[in-house]
Amino acid sequence: MNRLCDVEPRVMDDEMLKLAVGEQGPRDEAGQLAKQEGILFKDVLSLQLDFQNILRIDNLWQFENLRKLQLDNNIIEKIEGLENLTHLVWLDLSFNNIEAIEGLDTLVNLEDLSLFNNRISKIDSLDALVKLQVLSLGNNQIGNMTNIIYLRRFKDLRTLSLSGNPVAEAEDYRTFICAYLPDLVYLDFQRIDDHMKELAEMKHQCSVDELKHQESLMQAQLEEEQARWEELEGHKAAFVEHLNGPFLFDSMYAEDVEGSQLSHLPGVGELVQTYKDKFVIICLNIFKFGMKQQEKRKAELDTFMGCVQEAIQEKQEQGKHEIAKFEEKHLLTLSSIRDESELTNFEIKMAEHSENITELVNVLMTLEMQLVEQLEETINMFERNIIDLVGLFVENVQSLMAQCRDLENHHHEKLLEIAISTREKIVKGELDEDLPDAVRALFVDKDTIVNAVGASHDIHLLKIDNREDELVTRVNSWRAHLVDKVSAAEGRRLPAAGPHAGGPPRGRRARQTHMQGWSREERSEEGRLRIPPDGPAAVCSTDSQGRDHEEPQAHEGDQPVRRPCAERAGQPGVQRPPGLGLWPSPPPDPRTSQVEK
Repeated sequence: MNRLCDVEPRVMDDEMLKLAVGEQGPRDEAGQLAKQEGILFKDVLSLQLDFQNILRIDNLWQFENLRKLQLDNNIIEKIEGLENLTHLVWLDLSFNNIEAIEGLDTLVNLEDLSLFNNRISKIDSLDALVKLQVLSLGNNQIGNMTNIIYLRRFKDLRTLSLSGNPVAEAEDYRTFICAYLPDLVYLDFQRIDDHMKELAEMKHQCSVDELKHQESLMQAQLEEEQARWEELEGHKAAFVEHLNGPFLFDSMYAEDVEGSQLSHLPGVGELVQTYKDKFVIICLNIFKFGMKQQEKRKAELDTFMGCVQEAIQEKQEQGKHEIAKFEEKHLLTLSSIRDESELTNFEIKMAEHSENITELVNVLMTLEMQLVEQLEETINMFERNIIDLVGLFVENVQSLMAQCRDLENHHHEKLLEIAISTREKIVKGELDEDLPDAVRALFVDKDTIVNAVGASHDIHLLKIDNREDELVTRVNSWRAHLVDKVSAAEGRRLPAAGPHAGGPPRGRRARQTHMQGWSREERSEEGRLRIPPDGPAAVCSTDSQGRDHEEPQAHEGDQPVRRPCAERAGQPGVQRPPGLGLWPSPPPDPRTSQVEK
């Protein structure tokens, strides 16, 4: 099992990796070109590094998209350096000197793992491999059958190899595995038949049933913990976590040494309990109000997103309808222009077609501006509603927190009265209760006991203030982040300012000015189009592969005059501004294209 190598151990450096990547690449001309230009490690999907005498796994962090890694037949002693290979599906570490399974926590997509012929004695640390289907652990040092039970958590495991381990020498090896891994299909490269499964079930039914019962209890516990975690996350989203009980009150006394000592005074126990009951009621009111406000904020956000999507979809459908009407008319116009031989009629039809293009641009521009204004109004209303909801929430929380402070102030006054009264009794020797020495030490003089009561009061107020500040800060940060996010999304939807500006225009008036200017530029470009000097017949056409070719345009004597199509077609056409998806691809210029039938 131990691999003895006479060759000096090698390091996985860039030179080795580049050589391996180059050798595994294509052999044709494309492969040679790739070698010359260099292959990026992040583009490699499969890497073969077997028989390289590698001692340590290293320098693989750049292979972030690797799917298959072959590291068999080396002298690797530890599984490491695979943290970034999160897309790995197939990993071969067979025939190495690995002693423990480790370093696989990030390989959540791994389906096939081979650790054949190593020094592994325990099956563990595979919890993250939830997609594991094939596991090869033959020729290792696994001797405890409880390792098999560990594999029950892998619901997709279908192939297992354990031959060559001490555990495989047990008399009930196969029946034990078949009983505890009922979904297994292949064991040690042999298919498990139905007879073996029935025999295994009969032999180990009692122990398996007991194990299933324990697993069901554990699963129920996990589900309960998950439910508690999800509930807590919901409370955090409402910014009122740990306010649905005595958590805040208990935290006030957790660090209050003086308060704990003063609770031994006569009558203080009942006073604290009354204070706690009233305090918890206020906390519950904050919690309930916060959860209701969270539902309102969520409903407001859902309504806003629905309105935005509905508005965009409506304008897109209208734009598609206008484009479809134009294209239908456009094809007929191009056909008639192509067949026109009279210059006068050609000019008339060209002018009509130019007007149609301008009309389409104006219609789409109008839809675009309507959508821009509609979205801007919707976003402004949404922002106002969110600000109002958050403001109402903060205002009520601050009011309720003020009630908590009032309770604390009232409790402080009562506690101070009891403390001073107790000191007077101690001085007069009239105190019947037996107080602990630490508590009696507070009554050496009036200043000491007053300071102790004041210190307890300060701690309580600080806890209340901190919880209020935390809640207000978090909800205001959430509101600001949401508003910024919505505004940024609006900026991405709106048309960019074009190549001559520094960015998208801000504000409704600026965007209107920009888009109107863009429309004027398009009409100006349209006006600069010229009729070819050779007349209406000088129209380019394309061959079957879409390449421009020349056609005879005019005649000088008996010889036709030919002009390159690119020369005649160098006029700018309708551009497509980036926007909200209403704009089609620019229609072909009738003077530079041929109708495709």
